[in-house]
Amino acid sequence: MLLFSFTLLLIAGLFGGVLAALHLRTEAVPPKAAFGVLHGLLGTVGLAVLLLALRGPPHGLAMGVGSFGRVAASILAVALLAGLVIVARYFRRRRPPGLLIGIHATLAISGIVILAAYTFMS
Repeated sequence: MLLFSFTLLLIAGLFGGVLAALHLRTEAVPPKAAFGVLHGLLGTVGLAVLLLALRGPPHGLAMGVGSFGRVAASILAVALLAGLVIVARYFRRRRPPGLLIGIHATLAISGIVILAAYTFMS
């Protein structure tokens, strides 16, 4: 279940990278809404699966990564909140600022890296 969560979040991160690249284009053509919805759904489902996987005893205590799962889930939850702010700006027909997208991406990538350590070290 932990590996499934990691895979979903990694795919969501790849879609997020494409969305960020499309945002940086100079033509200012917004990406298709369906692509953003898919990115958000994959990330949200990945976080939900991660929370379900963390219900049991912590893994990786011998390797020193026992709390990494909770830390990753916390960081990814904050990234989800930043993503919801981006969606709110989208519905107001405002282009989200690059700083907000950068904060969202930094949090998400940090959570995924910590989750990778937790997944593969335990």
